[in-house]
Amino acid sequence: MTTTIQLPSRDEMWAAFVSRDASYDGVFYTGVTTTGIFCRPTCSARKPKRENVTFHATAADALYDGYRPCLRCRPTKAAGETPAWIRPLLERLDAEPERRRKAADLRALELDPDRVRRWFQRTHGVTFHRWQRARRVGRALGHIRNGGDVTQAAYDNGFDSLSGFYDAFRDIVGESPARSRDATPLHVTRIATPLGAMLAAATDDALVLLEFTDRRMLETQLRRLSKALEFTPVPGDNTILEATRAQLDEYFAGERLTFDLPLLTPGSAFQRDVWRALCAIPYGETRSYGEQARMIERPDAVRAVARANGDNRIAIVIPCHRVIGADGKLTGYGGGMWRKQRLLELERGARGLFD
Repeated sequence: MTTTIQLPSRDEMWAAFVSRDASYDGVFYTGVTTTGIFCRPTCSARKPKRENVTFHATAADALYDGYRPCLRCRPTKAAGETPAWIRPLLERLDAEPERRRKAADLRALELDPDRVRRWFQRTHGVTFHRWQRARRVGRALGHIRNGGDVTQAAYDNGFDSLSGFYDAFRDIVGESPARSRDATPLHVTRIATPLGAMLAAATDDALVLLEFTDRRMLETQLRRLSKALEFTPVPGDNTILEATRAQLDEYFAGERLTFDLPLLTPGSAFQRDVWRALCAIPYGETRSYGEQARMIERPDAVRAVARANGDNRIAIVIPCHRVIGADGKLTGYGGGMWRKQRLLELERGARGLFD
C-alpha cells in the first residue's frame, strides 16, 4: 500500500521557512528557482523572495525537479548528522576519553577552536571545554560507583589536581565524589533522524528519554527526571544508545516495525498503564483517546489518558503518535503536528518519504 504525502499549506510552509522553524525539518524542502538549489526549512542562508520559492515533500522530489542540494544545510543528510569536518576530533575523543584537549590540540588537527566551540554550543548547548569536563566526570563517577578510589578516578580521567577534580565534580554532579557512590550516570547524546535531531538519555541498563531537541520544556523534563531518579546526566554513548540509534535508522528506512529496547519509564500506575497501551497499538494503525481509555478499562478517563500520552518521554518507541481524535483528525503532539503526520505516513507505507 502507498500513501500520498501531505504537505502543509503554502502559507504555513512559508512562515516556517522564514522563521527557520526546526519542527518542520524533514516535513518539506524549499527550492529556489533563481539559484537551482534546495534547502531545509531551517537553512541559515539568506531567504529568497517568496515568488522564487517552490515547496517539495521530499528531498528526492526536489532532486527530480532539477534542484541541487544546498552545501550549507545539506538537505540530503539526516537532520542533526555530525558534519565530516569534526568527526576526526570526535573519534579521537572516543579513543582517549580521559585526555583533556586544549586549543593547541585542535589546531594540530587543523581545526579552528572557535568553530569547534560554536558547534558544541549549537549542538550540545555547552562549550567544548565543559562538554569534555562533563564526560570525564561521568567516567570518574562510573569508576567510583564500582568501588574505585576517588583519587585514582581523578587522575585516570585527566584531572591535574584533586581540588580541580572536586570542583568539577560538584559542578556537574552536585555533590562531592565521596557522597556520590549511589548516583547513576545518565548518558545523554543526540541522534540524527530525517525529522530532526533527537535527544536520547539512557542508563547502562535502559533507555529513559527520547525526544526531538526542539520540544518545549525538554531541558526541564530531563532535569526533573534526573532529580527524581537521582541520575547524573553526562555526555556520551553507551550500548543502549547505540542500539537506539541503530533501531531508529531501521525504523525510518521502513525496515523495523517494533522496537526491542529496554525501557525505564517512571510514573504513576495509571501513566504506566497508558504507556503500555500505546505500545500495544500495531505499526500502521491508530487509536482514538477513547479507544485507548477502553483498552486500559478506564472508559471515563479520556482526558487523563490524553495527559498521560503527553507525559510520554520516549517518543516513537512508545508510539503516542498513533493516537488521534475520535473524528480521525490529528491531535496535539509534543514533537510537532507535522512530524506526527510524517510518522503516520511512514507507517502507512508512503514511498520516498526519507530517501
